[in-house]
Order: sequence, then structure tokens, then C-alpha cells
Amino acid sequence: MTTETYRDAWGIPHLRASSTLELARAQGRVTALDRAWQLEVERHRSQGTSAAFLGAGALSWDVLARRARLDDTARRCFAALERRDPETADWVRAYADGVNEGLPAGARRAPEFARAGLTPAPWQPWTPLGVWLAAHLLFAGFPAKLWREQAKRHLGPDAAGLFATDGPGTAGSNGWLLSGARTATGHALIAGDPHRFIEDPGVYQQIHLACPEFDVVGLAVPGVPGIAHFGHTGTVAWAITNAMADYQDLYRERLRRTGAGVQALGPDGHWHRAARHTETVEIAGEPPLEIEVIETERGPVIAGSPEARLTPEPPCDPRTADAEDTGTALTLRYPPRVTADLGFSALLPLLRARTVQDVDRALDAWAEPVNVVQAADTHGGTLHRVAGRVPVRAESNRLHPVSAWQPGHDWHGWHEMPYAAVEDGIAVMANQRGPATPLGVEFAPPHRADRIRALLDARRTWTADGMPAIHTDTHLASAAPLLDHLAALDGLTPAAARLRERLLAWNRRMDADSTDAAAYAAVRGAVVRRLAAHPVFAPFTEPPACPEVLLPWLALLPRIGHALEHLLRAEELYGIDRPATVRAALEEAAAEPPAGTWSATHRLAPWRALPYPGTQGDLEPGLAGDHDCVLCTSAVPGLTDRAARGPAARYVWDLADRAASRWVVPFGADGVPGTPHHHDQLPLWLKGELVPVVTDWTLLTPPDPTEETR
Repeated sequence: MTTETYRDAWGIPHLRASSTLELARAQGRVTALDRAWQLEVERHRSQGTSAAFLGAGALSWDVLARRARLDDTARRCFAALERRDPETADWVRAYADGVNEGLPAGARRAPEFARAGLTPAPWQPWTPLGVWLAAHLLFAGFPAKLWREQAKRHLGPDAAGLFATDGPGTAGSNGWLLSGARTATGHALIAGDPHRFIEDPGVYQQIHLACPEFDVVGLAVPGVPGIAHFGHTGTVAWAITNAMADYQDLYRERLRRTGAGVQALGPDGHWHRAARHTETVEIAGEPPLEIEVIETERGPVIAGSPEARLTPEPPCDPRTADAEDTGTALTLRYPPRVTADLGFSALLPLLRARTVQDVDRALDAWAEPVNVVQAADTHGGTLHRVAGRVPVRAESNRLHPVSAWQPGHDWHGWHEMPYAAVEDGIAVMANQRGPATPLGVEFAPPHRADRIRALLDARRTWTADGMPAIHTDTHLASAAPLLDHLAALDGLTPAAARLRERLLAWNRRMDADSTDAAAYAAVRGAVVRRLAAHPVFAPFTEPPACPEVLLPWLALLPRIGHALEHLLRAEELYGIDRPATVRAALEEAAAEPPAGTWSATHRLAPWRALPYPGTQGDLEPGLAGDHDCVLCTSAVPGLTDRAARGPAARYVWDLADRAASRWVVPFGADGVPGTPHHHDQLPLWLKGELVPVVTDWTLLTPPDPTEETR
């Protein structure tokens, strides 16, 4: 068996092997060589052990990962995979073996190991499943159920709908498909950009995988074999966005401690024994923390205990009303914990796919997360569907935490996944209401999807060269309600009147070099802060009793910032004088206007497990775009202009000629600081330019013996 590792001009690995298993081993090995530190961090995050070297700042995640049983779920899923699909299990094991082969050399390249005093530990066969689980646990946004409960309690039953929008921690994406009828070549184009927290190294890895069975280019998730989300096999290509489906439930539990352990009150009116044990979480520089891990028949307890009284208390139940020895807790029920299936059986069939029918069949095995998928092939076939696993259960389960001791909240099978048509040769997905509507509760505002479709409809035929202009469009439709309020004001000071007229003449583009965009953001931020400071929202200032890692979903300021257009357009807003609020915000911004352009404050704020020593310099550059632009670079209005989320990659898949496809990531192919390909794609990413996809092996740099080829 032989494998070869080629590189293109951007350091992107192109792997060729004599078998599928050897290719998986090579993918693991090259990922460990390029991304050893990233893999080590992700392994620890999946196990809930990252605070041991990252310190107390990582503790909240570790506690959630332990209590949610991520590592144990990954083990269960892999054991089930071995029984149900031994071929895929062997393939995943080969990838983990390759990671272990490459880790020693990769760790020698990565300076972070010495800084953290860390030695990489071996990967287990289930580690890739744990990495996938940890990366996607919060994708369905189950903390939004806590927000809706909190909003309803403080503001009444209509509050949740008023604040409805994609939450501050939810991942999204843009994607669009043009059939051959809408392209100059007569073959389809697929393009888009996944929006995620920007991390350094990046969350996507450009890679080329070839063996006698298949030859695929795409964006892999480091730590996971194959190409799950964005790939092109030469004859068929696919891409995804977050479907915004709701497939995780929170249960309010009543717990009590007995001599034999812990019991939970079930919907049958009886107390049932819950599984429990203790674990120790190590914390760098601090004493270790012992936590109790409890799991009821609904799922693992993520907050609360037999002694706790969560706020708000669940409705009193006559069976426990007089019991002083009961506490309250929250359990999380999520599909992989229930089914022991993460959907990894879809990964090999995706690599082997030749037509959209093949992709469609492969995605029938998909589980987590739930995605909207677009695909096209060289025969003219197209596909637009939802893929994943969403439980059938009561409507109340979808909206807020439900009482575990009350009947009617069980799961009863799985929803059929919806399909959608490609109308007039175009399909657009941008987390808006669409084919996944029956499966979700909150979706992204329609602005990005509407803008993409409008741009595509402006021309009858397209080429791959035209796609970057759509990727980087900065029009902000959600500015309209605030500008309408500004237009209705009178009696302003001269400075405020001048600023108002300037904003009303603004082209509504959040361009990097725009001073008008900066001025709009300043007024918007002042409005958000003033609304959040209103006494009606005072109850939200008390932190709820939930894991710290979930607090971003429950914070008032981001909720107001991201729902501002709804709050400004509502017929009534809890007695708040919105014209007066907007007037005061305009006067505030006019008195202290921003000194520069939008990019002066709207800067990239990538997450790094260990920040670089010294100044960040050009690693936190100024950006164009905004939360509701197609160029979705998400800040938190009223809190910060810095953007932690944005396009984690961009791609254009050309079905006429795969070599005409292109892609880019925010930083580079190599995860090692200071290397030539660590940040060499950043200038292109900032300008909206793309890197060519190379598929001709003769144009690649031949294998380097130092990369330990076999």
C-alpha cells in the first residue's frame, strides 16, 4: 500500500493512496502534521479536559461537555457504528491511526505545545466522533428555549416572537445553486460561505482526496475523516447550510437523593433511579473541581442537582409539593445520545457519489446537525433537501423546557426530511424559512436570502467569475426600520439634523471604507443600549441559573441588537417611547461621532486557544459587512463592533470543469504560526478573492519525503 502527499502553491494537501483505508490514514496523518495543536485542543474539548491546560476560562465548557456526556456518547456511537457499518468504522479507525502517526512530528512543529507544557495523547477510534459532537452540540441552539422561557416570564407570551431571530451563538451560512439553464457553460454552479466563529487555525481544511474509488476536493473538518459539508467529486458537488431545525429538548426535572443514589420523577408519577457518578475536572493553576454527573431517562443533567432550586421553579406538583428533599434540574435530550448514531455512515457514500441521486441516498443516513443541502451533477441533475434527524414530539417541547414529570413529552419517531424545488434555475439557502420551516422555531431574517436571489435575478446567465461579487455584497436591508424612525424625527439639534440627513442619503452598504456605515453603526449601538437600559428590561439583568457557556443566548443586549428591526417595527413595545429613544441615540452619536470608517472598529476577532504573544497586528484586520449582509461578519450591536463570526470559508463549485472551481479560508492551510501558509490566504479572504482549485497532479509539488509518506 502506498500514499503520496502533494501540495499546491497554497500548501493545500492533495492526497493519493492505493486504497480507501490508506487514504483515510493519510488524511489523518497530514491533518496531524498541519494542525496538531488544533487537533489536541479539539480532542480535549470533546473530552471536557481543556481547562487542564487552558485554565479556568475553559472550565464552563468542560463542565457542560462532561455533564452532557459527549465523550461517552462518542464511544457509544462508535460501538454502534462497528455493529451497523463495520466498513465505515474501520475507515474512521484508519483516520485516527493516521492522526497518531502524524502527531509526534506535528507537535514538534507547533510551538503551542511547549507554551502549554502539553504532550499530545493518542487518539482513540471514537475521537473523531467526539470532535464532531463537540463542534455541533450548540448548533441547534437549545439555549434559545431558556431565553423564550425567560422572555415570557418577564414580558408576557408575545415576547419570544418579538425577539425571534437567529441567536447570537447560532451558526449560519449562505449557499446558492444555479442550474445549467442559468450559466454560460450550461452546467450548474454551487457557491456559498459557511458562517461560524472564526478560529485560528480555521474550522475548515481545504483538501484533495484520491484513491481508485474516488477523487474528491472539498472542505474537511479537522479531526473528522472525509468531506462532510462541501465537496466536489468531479461529476457531482454538494454544499450545506444550517437548517435552523429544532431537534434537542430541555426537560425540567425533579430530583431527590436517596441512600441508593439519585431518583427522578417520571411522567408515570413514580420515582426512577438516575445514573450518577462523579468526575474530577483539572484546572491549570487552580485546585481541581469535582462534579456530579447525573442522567435520567430523558437525558443527562446539564444544570441543577437534587439540592438545587433552579430559577424559575417548575410548576408545583402535588406529588412533590411537600417534599423538602427534592431539587430541580435541566436535562438535555439530543438525538445521538438517544440513537447512538451521528450519521457517519453518510460520509463514505458521499465521497463515492457520482450523481445527485447518490448524494441523496447518502444523506438519508445523515443525523447531526440538521442541514439544508444543495447538490448538482454533470448530467444536469439538481437536489435541494433537508438532511438530518428531527424527533416528532409535542409542540411545547420545541418552544421551551418542559416538565419531565408530566406526560406528553416523549419522542415518537422522526420527521420525514423535506425537499424543495429549484425554481427558475435558482435555489438559495441562507438560514431563512424555507424547506426546513416545519422542523424549526426561529430562523434567520430573510434579508440575506432575498438579497442573494435579487442579485442572481439581475442577470440571466452566470459564470464562476461572478460569484465573489455575491459573496462580498454589503447591502444592509435590516437598516430600514431605524432609518424610517430617523426620517420621522423633527426638532433636532443642528449636528443631529446633519447626521440624520447624511444617514438618510446613505446607500445602506456596510463597506469597510464607509464613514456613513460607521455613523449608522454608532446610532444603532446607542439605540440598542438605550433600549436595554429601559426599566421594563431590568429583570433580565439577573443572571439565570444555567451553565456559563450558555449565557450568550440569554444576554439581553445581543438579543435586542439582533432583533432591533422587529422591536422598532412592532406596534407597541411595552410602553417604551421609541421615537424618543431614537432621538436620544441620534443626538448622542452626533455629539461624539465615530472618527473613522466602519473598518476602523469593525475588526476581526478570531478565537485562539492560546493567544499569540505580543501584538496581534494584522491578524485582526478591519472588515466590511454586517450581521444581516450577505457578507455576514457578525458583531453585537450596542456591545462591540468586533466580529467573532463570519465566513469560515468561501467556495465556488463549477460542474462544467472542476478545475475552474475555487475556494478560500480566512487564514491558511497550515496551522503552525510563522510558516509560509499559516496566514497567506488572509489578504485574499479580506478582498473577496478566491484560490484556484487544482486537480491536475502534474501542477502540484511532488511528495516531500520529510512528510513521512508510505
